[in-house]
Amino acid sequence: MRSAWRIVRAARVDTAFTGEGSRLYGGRWNSRGTPVVYVSEHESLAALEIFVHTMPLSPTERYLSFRVDWDDKLTEYFPIKNLPPDWNAEPPTNGSMRVGDDWVRSGRSAVLALPSLLSRSELNFLLNPTHPDFKRIKIASPVEYRFDSRMLGP
Repeated sequence: MRSAWRIVRAARVDTAFTGEGSRLYGGRWNSRGTPVVYVSEHESLAALEIFVHTMPLSPTERYLSFRVDWDDKLTEYFPIKNLPPDWNAEPPTNGSMRVGDDWVRSGRSAVLALPSLLSRSELNFLLNPTHPDFKRIKIASPVEYRFDSRMLGP
């Protein structure tokens, strides 16, 4: 069994696992138009991902954390040696986005494991909400997530 975490703004709880945000805006591993759900191997990595993409965090914003579990047989581990040379560029490039786009189009698995740019010894996972096995992924009820006050903006 594999576990991961997703932290979202409370206002977005209803769409947390639809892939709608990534479809609209794209991300490191997907271009606009391709819905995927990003989750992190550890809750602390999920928090760090939110922090760097949302700076500064608002002290009045509420966040919720989801634990996500699935059978590891649903996971494809992308070989690091096959990553495009610019996979870690900022902003993300078409090369890294193509990795996720091609994976979604292929339908090979419901989950894709990729390295985190923020902590390369840890994994982020893409969940494909359009894959038939997505329904086998167990999403726990959300719980309140509080960022340490030292991470919050004024």
